Amino acid sequence: MLLSDGVTCALSLPCSEVQEFDKQHIWVAENDEHRDQCPARDEFISRKLGMSIIDDRHVPFISPSKVSPISANHQICGKNVLLLVALAGCEKEHCESFCTFVKVSWLLLIVVVSCTMFGLHLKLSGNQREKVVHQPTVAQQQKQQQQVHSPPKGAGKWRKKLLLVFVLLGITMSIWLFWYLNEGIALRREETLANMCDERARMLQDQFNVSMNHVHALAILVSTFHHGKHPSAIDQKTFGEYTERTAFERPLTSGVAYALKVPHSDRGQFEKQHGWTIKKMETEDQTLVQDCIPENLDPSPVQDEYAPVIFSQETVSHIVSIDMMSGKEDRENILRARATGKGVLTSPFKLLKSNHLGVVLTFAVYNTDLPSDATSEQHIEATVGYLGASYDVPSLVEKLLHQLASKQMIVVNVYDTTNKSSPINMYGPDITDTGLLHISNLDFGDPLRKHEMHCRFKQKPPLPWTAINASLGLLVITLLVGHIFYAAISRIAKVEDDYRKMEELKVRAEAADVAKSQFLATVSHEIRTPMNGVLGMLQMLMDTELNATQLDYAQTAHNSGKDLISLINEVLDRAKIESGRLELEAVPFDLRSVLDNVLSLFSGKSNEKGIELAVYVSNQVPEVIIGDPGRFRQIITNLVGNSIKFTRDQGHIFVSVHLEDEVRGTPDSMDEVLRQGLCSVQDNSDKTYNSLSGYRVVDRQKSWDHFKKLSSRNPMEEPEVIRLLVTVEDTGVGIPLDAQSRIFTPFMQADSSTSRTHGGTGIGLSICKCLVDLMGGEIGFVSEPGIGSTFSFAGPFRRGETSSLDTKWQQYDTAVSEFQGFRALVIDKRTIRAEVTRYHLQRLGISTDIAFSLKSACSYLSNACDTSVSTNLAMVLIDKDVWDEKNALFFHHSLKDHGQNSRTEIPLNLPKIFLVATSICPNRRSELKSAGLVDDVLSKPLRLSVLVACFQDVFGSGMKRQIHRKKASSLGNLLREKHILVVDDNVVNRRVAEGALVKYGAIVTCVESGKAALAMLKPPHNFDACFMDLQMPEMDGFEATRQIRFVESEVNEKITLGEVSIEMFGNVAHWHTPILAMTADVIQASNEECMKCGMDDYVSKPFEEGQLYSAVARFFETG
Repeated sequence: MLLSDGVTCALSLPCSEVQEFDKQHIWVAENDEHRDQCPARDEFISRKLGMSIIDDRHVPFISPSKVSPISANHQICGKNVLLLVALAGCEKEHCESFCTFVKVSWLLLIVVVSCTMFGLHLKLSGNQREKVVHQPTVAQQQKQQQQVHSPPKGAGKWRKKLLLVFVLLGITMSIWLFWYLNEGIALRREETLANMCDERARMLQDQFNVSMNHVHALAILVSTFHHGKHPSAIDQKTFGEYTERTAFERPLTSGVAYALKVPHSDRGQFEKQHGWTIKKMETEDQTLVQDCIPENLDPSPVQDEYAPVIFSQETVSHIVSIDMMSGKEDRENILRARATGKGVLTSPFKLLKSNHLGVVLTFAVYNTDLPSDATSEQHIEATVGYLGASYDVPSLVEKLLHQLASKQMIVVNVYDTTNKSSPINMYGPDITDTGLLHISNLDFGDPLRKHEMHCRFKQKPPLPWTAINASLGLLVITLLVGHIFYAAISRIAKVEDDYRKMEELKVRAEAADVAKSQFLATVSHEIRTPMNGVLGMLQMLMDTELNATQLDYAQTAHNSGKDLISLINEVLDRAKIESGRLELEAVPFDLRSVLDNVLSLFSGKSNEKGIELAVYVSNQVPEVIIGDPGRFRQIITNLVGNSIKFTRDQGHIFVSVHLEDEVRGTPDSMDEVLRQGLCSVQDNSDKTYNSLSGYRVVDRQKSWDHFKKLSSRNPMEEPEVIRLLVTVEDTGVGIPLDAQSRIFTPFMQADSSTSRTHGGTGIGLSICKCLVDLMGGEIGFVSEPGIGSTFSFAGPFRRGETSSLDTKWQQYDTAVSEFQGFRALVIDKRTIRAEVTRYHLQRLGISTDIAFSLKSACSYLSNACDTSVSTNLAMVLIDKDVWDEKNALFFHHSLKDHGQNSRTEIPLNLPKIFLVATSICPNRRSELKSAGLVDDVLSKPLRLSVLVACFQDVFGSGMKRQIHRKKASSLGNLLREKHILVVDDNVVNRRVAEGALVKYGAIVTCVESGKAALAMLKPPHNFDACFMDLQMPEMDGFEATRQIRFVESEVNEKITLGEVSIEMFGNVAHWHTPILAMTADVIQASNEECMKCGMDDYVSKPFEEGQLYSAVARFFETG
């Protein structure tokens, strides 16, 4: 009977009257599982079988406070339901296995057919190609006849791989099919065990709870009719008959009994009243009792309180008069039950007489109604007795399992797991591992006692014959098809072996190539250190007093050493590129200044050969861009250097820079240089070409035709990203057609005699291509033998801010501002060359007009007499190609007449005349200047520094003296009396650095180890800077710098906190000595490591005096 808030009654109705009853009461009776019946039916089983198991009788329970419609839908607990479930599961298992097998078989069939069709297609294609081939020669026919029985090369390469893949796929599918079917069987077996175990656990738990509720109700009955009425309405006979007739409500109990709470003071009266003595249990733990006769038991010993049994069910009538407080388990149970007011369980023990393992459920009986929040003391005070019910667990579980079908399928064990380390087996045989275990938790209402039900199958799982047969069938089909393919391709095994050997040789070659790169990097690094001493000592030697012959020898050796360093740098760059250790910078730089530096580098060689060297940058190119200036300069230097080597006398080398957007635009949107350059291959009337020097050049547009990124701009590209197109055009000997395919191959040259005739190693162009690729750009060329070559490369850069660049030409800012507003006239018969001159003048802010001959210049002057142009005309630049004595005199007189015929009241100053020449002897220069025909001669290649120096000489020397005086003062005083520490374990390097710094007036101290440097730079000291070598024994430069920075930080912290006075450390509030690394390793990673350890900058070996000075000077510029 379930406890509820009220009394309920039920009406028994047949199924035919249920609907009418529902209409009257406006609710529908629902199904419910009766607590004391077998809940063997599972809802998911009913759904799977597509049936509804409904009983004939519905018993709706009506409660006055809470209406809970419950249907006593008796569940079928027989074997029929489980048999149907088993049949349905078996049918589903076989259906799924068969469907999976059919799907896999179809998949293999499709693979086989596809392979066959592909092989047939290749065979037909091969036959068609053989028909197209010309008739072979007799020797070839004989060779083919000899190879008839040998497999053709590569014939079975793809088939063998396909066969291997097919066999592995078939085996994998077989294994997967076995695993899939076996896992399904195991999963269904596990689900079956879990369902069966959970059902049994739920049944046992539910029935125990029902029984416990009835025991609780019986305790209330005793409290009401025994202690609540005087005299008592219950005696032993009434209690026994009532408990016997209501035993069906407690199917799990083996008996109930009521023990009265008797204090020791009332023992005598109690025994006299009942006519028997309170007996003591024979053993406290009740584990050795085989038979129980109360008359044979000893009286209970004296204690404060007794709990003798006065009422009992007939099945346990032998415990009447026995004191439950004398048993250990019962005593603990009684004390806990009366303190909590709830039912409590004992741990498992052997019951009296039956000797079965069981538990006792105890409820305290109170003589009054207690509130829900009553304390333990109130519970103990109100306790008058104890109602206990014993549970014979083995018998009860066995009786429960007998109600279920398929009992023989699983083994059930019930454990008391209150003590996890040693659980007590309350029911079930000894454990036999059958491979699968399911544990269901049991809740018997006592939170202090934990119980579990362990379920196992009695038999180990049978072999999964369905999975085995299906997977074996699939494997047999796979092996049969594989055998057929293997028989067809076994004849090409030798070819595949050769291929495998070739791959091994390839791996060895690649490993050798990597080893070569590492070797080159290491050797190049080691060579730079002694070369630093060689070049440094030669420079120091040239600074001494030498005669002409000695100085020539020293300069030749110094130049040869610099050439060797250049070669080493190229080899090192190539090695770094191949090893993937080359990284690019992203810093702002002035593109035009970099190009001027390159022109300065090759100006001497170009003048010696009479080659015209020029550079032009479009006005649309920003003044400052962000990229790697060093690598950009290296690319330009290599390309221009190649052009210098291979260009004949009287030719030209022209470097131009434009935006890619200009090249993609229409001719009207191009500047004059780009437009003329694209048309310079066409003949003019005077049998010359409209190029820089008049020589014929190749079509430069072909050099970038294959650029993929030039065809269209990526719309997702950032707006500040620009793509530059740089072109280097020359009129050299050109590249032979058969050598053009290997022009970017390292150490490869167009001709075996090239290195002997022109010099070089053939590595420069390969480095250029690698650098352009690293930039994310493209490089190409066009060349015709006897005409020349044009190399072009395009790469992405970013726009930079002018304020972010500390430009190298700051010393010319005053001159540039003074020249602004000037006007110049350029006289040159070649348009491109005139535009190049205009470009350089515009950099100084000079407005420029162009005339193509001296006669047209005279016309220009006569037309400009009445305009402001004539007033502002400050200079005339005449190219040497249009200069001759007769026309020069005529033009000179025209200038004088122009000044005299001017209608302005202010007399005009005659413009200065400059002759622009590629090469001119000093005597000729002096003659022209002394004759008054020219004011000065401008030497090509034109660049900003040449223009500024020449214009300052002609227009006045004030600015020049000011700039030179400033520079001399800076050089003379910047390092004077500065204390500099040089740390290097190589004595030659120390002498080179010392000599270079002493020359500028520095006081140099040299030490040979990092430990010595650490001692010298411990505050306070008087050193202004330190040069630190990286590779030193004991303590390298990295560790020495870290320790120096650590010591400085400690001193600075103490000064800031006021722990020490500033006078103790030389009146310096913050110590930070500039430390510069001296390294022969110019790899970016090493430079970054220098910065991480606390160094301020680095210089690479070998270094020159200017490099050392520049490195230190920036730390003293503000001083």
